[in-house]
Amino acid sequence: MDVRLQISMVFHLDKCIGCHTCSIACKNVWTDRKGAEYMWWNNVETKPGTGYPTAWEDQSKYKGGWEQKNGKPELKMGSRSLRVLNLFHNPNMPRMDDYYEPWTYKYEDLFNSPEGADQPTARPISMVTNKPIDIKAGPNWDDDLSGSPVYAANDPNLEALTPEQREELFDIERLVFFYLPRICNHCLNACCVAACPSGAIYKRGEDGIVLINQERCRGWRMCVTACPYKKTFYNWSTGKSEKCILCFPRLETGEAPACFHSCVGRIRYLGGLLYDADRMLEALHVPDDQLVEAQRDLILDPSDPEVREAALRNGIDELTLEACERSPVYKYVKEWKLALPLHAEFRTLPMLFYVPPLLPVMAKTGDGVYDSSNEELFSPIEKARLPMEYLARLFSAGNVEPVRLALKKQYAIRLFKRMETVGDMDPAVVKQALAEVGCSEAEAEQIYRLTSLPTVDDRYVIPPMHREEAMQMLNDDVLADKGEAGFGFREAPARGA
Repeated sequence: MDVRLQISMVFHLDKCIGCHTCSIACKNVWTDRKGAEYMWWNNVETKPGTGYPTAWEDQSKYKGGWEQKNGKPELKMGSRSLRVLNLFHNPNMPRMDDYYEPWTYKYEDLFNSPEGADQPTARPISMVTNKPIDIKAGPNWDDDLSGSPVYAANDPNLEALTPEQREELFDIERLVFFYLPRICNHCLNACCVAACPSGAIYKRGEDGIVLINQERCRGWRMCVTACPYKKTFYNWSTGKSEKCILCFPRLETGEAPACFHSCVGRIRYLGGLLYDADRMLEALHVPDDQLVEAQRDLILDPSDPEVREAALRNGIDELTLEACERSPVYKYVKEWKLALPLHAEFRTLPMLFYVPPLLPVMAKTGDGVYDSSNEELFSPIEKARLPMEYLARLFSAGNVEPVRLALKKQYAIRLFKRMETVGDMDPAVVKQALAEVGCSEAEAEQIYRLTSLPTVDDRYVIPPMHREEAMQMLNDDVLADKGEAGFGFREAPARGA
């Protein structure tokens, strides 16, 4: 048993209000530099929709992720020899048009225009070429456009639906959408790490955060193609690749990442997970419909004496184990089985999990009455406006059962709390609902409190980073770096070897 620590995240989609505060916080902190204008390490998409970059989920176009070949996982972008041939021409790499060409406005025209009868305007100009452009796209161009024939209708996940379901989905009375915030998943089996020819991308051994060494990066951009989530970006100014670093300088000082800290809906949870690295290949060899459970099986119980003993042998200390025991991610993913990985079929073992949203229910209108009554206990789950097959394509590699369980459990807890607060629910019905999803009243109360009433300390359980140990490897005098966070560079990254 090779026990390792991974910093992991959960996003509760039933709480996301699509305010984009997380995106702006990340943008202001990390990607407001030249060459990074088009980058959004954190973005919020509307689903159904094409997302950012456009149709990033369509791997027949982008060739990202892993696939099973000859009994072992191989990069979908091709073998090592093929990647060498594509170094100077990569046909599957997204272009800037797939993201958008960043722009600003020529504000000086508002002040310097000669006097005239017309009000002067500030024309949009490209931030790359400084020439006037016609704006055609942006990072959230499909925001809230659930019924759009341009955006929602071209969502690759709709392939899981029948023609009749797709047609019904775009009826005016059925229009529905939800928000999907995305950052780098810091995967266990990261494609970007495997594809990098220069070895610049690595996974930190102490916490599993995936980073790019700007001094070693040569700008081959194989990582951009390999990542199926398209969360590695190329800086056209410095000639280096960049990506979300999970705000590791903040984590090292006990602070939550910027997007987590600024989240208005409080949908984000962060904590440590212990996993067995010896069983990773075993988890990758299962069929698509078993990937979710295989990934859950990798996650270890931090209170198990055998696991704790193996973790201590690997250098994971008691304080970190205590933090893992209190991790909200462990509860949502392993204990309660509410959170699911995004596109498990990419076989990257992503460490960002999502609690699927409870969507509006279809109702009938007759004789002037809006009828939303339920024939069966869990009818609202089965009658949701968005077919469950769509959510399964997103969160469980097409297997409907994990999604159905997560939605039913949320609904049962809602009934339980309604019985307590409003008092209009039959206790027998509530008891039946909880029993059907294997949830006790005590567990239902825990889920309710962590979902609706969590404090900052409940949402973010950050294991101690022990920066002093890393510093000691570089400098005998640990106190010389007192007050500093992270390991930066004295000189800014620039083009060249």
